[in-house]
Amino acid sequence: MSHTELRAAPHQHSGNDVPVIMRNVVYALLPICVFSVWQYGLSAAALILVVTLACLLAERINNFVSGTASTLSDWSAVITGILLALTLPPSFPLWMGAVAGLSAIWLGKSLFGGLGQNPFNPALIGRAFVQAAFPTAISTWVPAFSLNRFAGFIPTTLTAPFMLPPDIKHWIKLQGLDAFTGATPLARWKFENVAASAMEFLTGQVTACAGETSAILILLCGLYLAVRKFLDWRIPVAVMGSVTLLSWLFHLAQPARYPSPSFMLLSGGLMLGAWFMATDMASSPITPRGIWLYGALIGILTVMIRYFGGLTEGVMYAILIANATAPLLDQFNQPRVLGAKGSKS
Repeated sequence: MSHTELRAAPHQHSGNDVPVIMRNVVYALLPICVFSVWQYGLSAAALILVVTLACLLAERINNFVSGTASTLSDWSAVITGILLALTLPPSFPLWMGAVAGLSAIWLGKSLFGGLGQNPFNPALIGRAFVQAAFPTAISTWVPAFSLNRFAGFIPTTLTAPFMLPPDIKHWIKLQGLDAFTGATPLARWKFENVAASAMEFLTGQVTACAGETSAILILLCGLYLAVRKFLDWRIPVAVMGSVTLLSWLFHLAQPARYPSPSFMLLSGGLMLGAWFMATDMASSPITPRGIWLYGALIGILTVMIRYFGGLTEGVMYAILIANATAPLLDQFNQPRVLGAKGSKS
């Protein structure tokens, strides 16, 4: 006997379930990972692998403790691990990377009920945790394209748990870089008033986190997801647009003090954050106006923190703060009911 199944709207379905979307995000992140390994060698490869495995382990332990079926196949833990690793310095000790991965899943995802229920981006929660726990290690930088990057690890990579990492100044000298400052482009601008050129960013010849050195590559990978409709293009456009406008106004007023909009867009983790973290479906708004305000808020906060905060980078905190406002942005920007005046759905 046949029966009729009734379902509520909406009735359209793209055919893309969670694993398909997540798997394509992983595909988009792979070129960034490859470029990171090309820049920093074995240490970058090991960091990405260890952090991702730590996230998968945390996810599986959570399944076991909660008595639920394995959720490893939805690829969300893989994305969290890769993104988290790309926001860490390539010299970051592997055991600290494992701590970052565990905290990202347990504090940023499982604590709130799992996939789709996390109000904050899990990768950024893990990054914020280790930034507070290991401030020295997370601000230790090494040069890209070192001579022996495929023959051995950066000395700090294999630091034993709870032991002080070795001094890497001697290792840096062995790479023929006696003049290496150990500062990121944002730090050099903020404390030395020296802005890196666009060519340095385009070629990856800058000091930064593992996956933040090639803004153009990140942009291309993000556009792939936007074209495939696996992310909402309005969010990164709003982020980049607000950063461009605000930094242009500051630069116009005091060009000797504030860098150009291109520097603000290409430096730090702006591109990675705008295209791959701010667009997290679980922690971003869904209303049209809320999406634009959310992206603009991230851009404005990033510029304000970079210009006037004690930190050189502001993308992480800008996204986390905007994550917290996402429910309010949706609540106050609900579309009006058709035919009703002043009411909201």
